[in-house]
Formats: sequence, C-alpha cells, structure tokens
Amino acid sequence: MLSLRDVSRWYAKGQVAALAGVSLDVAPGECVAVVGPSGSGKSTLLHLLCGLDRPTSGRVFFDGLEPRSVGDWARLRATRVGFVFQAPNLLATLTAAENVEVPMFAAGIRRRERERRARELLGRVGLAHRARHRPSELSGGEQQRVAIARALANAPSVLLADEPTGNLDSVTAAAVLDLLLGLRAQDGMTLVVVTHDAGIAQRAERVIQILDGRVVRDSRGGPP
Repeated sequence: MLSLRDVSRWYAKGQVAALAGVSLDVAPGECVAVVGPSGSGKSTLLHLLCGLDRPTSGRVFFDGLEPRSVGDWARLRATRVGFVFQAPNLLATLTAAENVEVPMFAAGIRRRERERRARELLGRVGLAHRARHRPSELSGGEQQRVAIARALANAPSVLLADEPTGNLDSVTAAAVLDLLLGLRAQDGMTLVVVTHDAGIAQRAERVIQILDGRVVRDSRGGPP
C-alpha cells in the first residue's frame, strides 16, 4: 500500500537530515506504530507517506503508483488518505458536524450526502449527541474524536495519525486508541501511527523504530 525507496529528506539547505536513506513497505490493512525520540524523523516519515512533504531524494509509492505532482497527492488525500494530527485543528466557527463535512467539499459530495455521512461518522465515534456543538463546547477528547471522524469523511483506505493521543490524559488517550484500533478493524484500513505512547506500540501489529533519521528496528523482520 505504501512504499519508500531510499528516501532522504534534508532541511536547512542540506545541513539537517530528517530522514536518511529509508526504505520500507506497509502492506494493505497493516497496523504500524512508528516510534522514536523527538527529532528522530517520525513525523517527516508520516508526511512523506501522504505527500504533505516531498523527499529530497528517493521515491515514494502509493498503492504501487508514484504520485508525481502536488495535484496527484492532493487527489489521493481527498479520496484515499485520512490524517489525524496531535492537535484536533477544528474550525472554531463550525459545529462538530460541519467540521466533519469539510473534507467532503474537495471530493464534490452533495450537501444532503455530506450531512448524512457526518451524522453517521459522529455516531461511530460516539458523538452523535454533540453534532451541533462547536469546538469550544467540547472536551479535548471529544475534539479529537471529531478530528478522527473528519479523517474518515471520504472513506480512506489509509489512516495516518501523528501523536493522536499526545495532548490527552491517560484515560482519554486509551479511549481514543481503542476507537482508532476499532475503526481500523471494522473498515480494514491501513493504519500508521506516530507515537511516544508505549501503549499504542504494544497494541500495534508492527513497530518501526527510527533514530537520527534511520530505521533501526522493524518488528516485521528483514533489513531496515
């Protein structure tokens, strides 16, 4: 489903290596945790997998094809990829349901279908009763649940999550993790989670450890 081939990403005019010669494959339906210390390159890896960043060198493949342009990646993110950030990044002036609808505009979905799908997704994350509430009226955990529903708006085959429990207390974080893993199991999505949370890593099928921009351990086996 996702492949990196000898990918490097340099910043500061080639002075700082976020990733250095990384090659890996993520299979369809796989649940992967990417772990490592701050600054190791975890988030850069995730951003490269969905075209939010581009490699300095190397190649990135999605479902066997190599997206070449910003437009290619934008279309994939609109139709095939959901992304959950550490912060929910909800639009303050919109209700929970309206926030969930936002990605559907890019996909050209009509209003009635957007509204129906938003209600359904909020129900799946346990927030049907909060559909008309704005972010300021929701707890941190509820906001993150809305963000997850938004990431699922266009029925993605890949869900990427960057420290999705990083801003939550332990109880709420565990609930959000249960939700992510449950949704992934129900829908058969590929799930890649960047995390510092040992609990997430323990429950993933595969753990990839990154240090100084390189894969130093891959629990699936084989060369990094």
